[in-house]
Amino acid sequence: MTSNWENRVFPIALSLCFGFMATYVILGYFGVIPSLEPGAVIGEAWRWCERVSSSIFREPVNALSNLGFMVAGLTMYWVLSKEETDLKNQFTGLTPISMLYAGAVIYLGPGSMLMHGTHTGWGQWADNLSMVMYILIPWLINVGEMGRWSIKKIFSVYAFIVIIDGIFRWTDGLGTGFGFNLFSISIGLWFISECLYRYWTPNFRWSSGFIGFIVCAVFGIFPWDIWENFNEVLEGLKNENVNSLTEYLEVLKRTEYWWIVTFWIPGLLAKEAPRYTRTYNPWFFAGMFTYLLAFSIWLTGVPDSPYCDPDRFFQAHGIWHVLSAVATWCFFKFLRTEKLKD
Repeated sequence: MTSNWENRVFPIALSLCFGFMATYVILGYFGVIPSLEPGAVIGEAWRWCERVSSSIFREPVNALSNLGFMVAGLTMYWVLSKEETDLKNQFTGLTPISMLYAGAVIYLGPGSMLMHGTHTGWGQWADNLSMVMYILIPWLINVGEMGRWSIKKIFSVYAFIVIIDGIFRWTDGLGTGFGFNLFSISIGLWFISECLYRYWTPNFRWSSGFIGFIVCAVFGIFPWDIWENFNEVLEGLKNENVNSLTEYLEVLKRTEYWWIVTFWIPGLLAKEAPRYTRTYNPWFFAGMFTYLLAFSIWLTGVPDSPYCDPDRFFQAHGIWHVLSAVATWCFFKFLRTEKLKD
């Protein structure tokens, strides 16, 4: 039987969602939040194909399609609030981890809506923050279990990373200044850590980082591209007249793919085999398929794509949002399959 506080979690989450939408509409109506990105023009197609509107939502379809994330996260809270917690699975019932995951899924909606709806710099920042806050959770859960971290440590590391990345993004024009995209890299770290979670051995810990190159290739960055870039930097160091530390660092900045060293972070932290096992079919594979399908559609949602129609109701970027929301649900169902090993 659930307690009183557990019965209040879903209504609170639902109220916050309605409160956000009401606040957005009110501020939009009075002209407080809508803006325009530099170069954007009302009535013309912009970055994600949709024609820029003069309404309170600069990109109506691309903005409102983010309601899918809010619906997905609220559904998770609804399911979790109806269950008793189970010490054998942290995604059964309202546990700190399950609530963090559902909350992060909900925030993906407002974060992205603020970017597509307001066309402000802070809206872009909120969008990136929401993606980072979601994608960190799966791989931190994995390395946390294999590193035997406490829940407190997982939350502390999570908060630290989110805050540091948020500060860099806010103070450096939505970039980190050194070619580091935490969201994109965390996709690789999640898959690497998931492979470790499934196939952990002492030797695999140190070779697991090479899986990151497979993930890169899926998203169009191939090993030979990485190698060619490193060769260019080495040639620059040999051939250019580098006389100071500043000049040396300027040459090193051309190293676009230095972040591949992070592929070995999961192996470094995964000191022991996990005590739990998960069932990958169908939900993990369904989530992967849905996300990759969403990504392939996302690629077509730009003005120079032959598939772009700025006046179409079913915008490619909007479909990307809806399918990504479905993927978060699939991964939620996958994580609920976890159980103690025999």
